[in-house]
Amino acid sequence: MRVAVLGTGMVGTALATKLAELGHVVTMGSRSADNEDATRWASQVGGEASHGTFEDAAAAGQIVVNATAGGASLDALSAAGERNLAGKVLIDVANSLDSSGGMPPTLSVMGDDSLGEQIQRAFPEAMVVKALNTMSCRVMVDPARVPGDHDVLICGDDESAKAGARELLASFGWPERSIIDLGDISAARGMEAYVLLWLRLFMALDTGDLNIKVAR
Repeated sequence: MRVAVLGTGMVGTALATKLAELGHVVTMGSRSADNEDATRWASQVGGEASHGTFEDAAAAGQIVVNATAGGASLDALSAAGERNLAGKVLIDVANSLDSSGGMPPTLSVMGDDSLGEQIQRAFPEAMVVKALNTMSCRVMVDPARVPGDHDVLICGDDESAKAGARELLASFGWPERSIIDLGDISAARGMEAYVLLWLRLFMALDTGDLNIKVAR
């Protein structure tokens, strides 16, 4: 499958690398076609891995992954182009963190809205699925880093899009029983708010190899 990964940071690189390892044709998108990080990534991965602008990547991908910084996500997706997102599954892993006041950061979107909902409103013909934003990028692509059973949360308005996201998560190593569907895209409010607790756990335990398990 052709997958566009928007974002060249740790999260985008981890996801793009895993997807390429699984045999997908991955295009990493950034603001400029000659982005150094994206160029280096494509060179290191080799094969059919490529890079380009947000627009180039979104046009090439059958699935689009938003791994940009949350505060820049709407601008990045606008640069990708509404027509290049229409009818496609858009997996949003971003968080709207604001570190302008120091650490730990706060959320720039919260309460009665979420970044996931903002993206869905801005691109109504895309099928937005919020997923993987509640853990470190290493755990996203390798759940075995955390011992025992633990869970990944998803939400979105389109059932077929969520089914596609579940398949992708399963290919990363997430068991079906560990994928919890929270319902429509408004559930992103809780998923994004949880990141504030995750950050405190990270700071207290000094490791990102942690995750949640819903006991039931």
